[in-house]
Amino acid sequence: QVQLVESGGGLVQPGGSLRLSCAASGSIFRIGAMRWYRQAPGKQRELVATITSGGSPNYADSVKGRFTISRDNAKNTGHLQMNGLKPEDTAVYYCNAVIWIVGGDARDYWGQGTQVTVSS
Repeated sequence: QVQLVESGGGLVQPGGSLRLSCAASGSIFRIGAMRWYRQAPGKQRELVATITSGGSPNYADSVKGRFTISRDNAKNTGHLQMNGLKPEDTAVYYCNAVIWIVGGDARDYWGQGTQVTVSS
């Protein structure tokens, strides 16, 4: 059984920063691409950032220059550093990863989500 658990969400003022973490646990053989999505009330879930297993990042235009995605392969964790937060960044943020389990195939896994609220 594999689990992804996010942490680090909260309430922050505009212009502030938060660092989200995503910890994978279980019978993990290998983690492929890791992604962060977000979903605001009444809106579709959108892809925010991706990082390959080799560490190459990619970002949505709306967060370029403000957010930084990273990962620690030795610890099976991923992070999303969010700076210069805006009210429109308010959403539930989800971690997603392609994970190969020991003795099994790869599949998509999702975390439970963590709320980020940007408000004065």
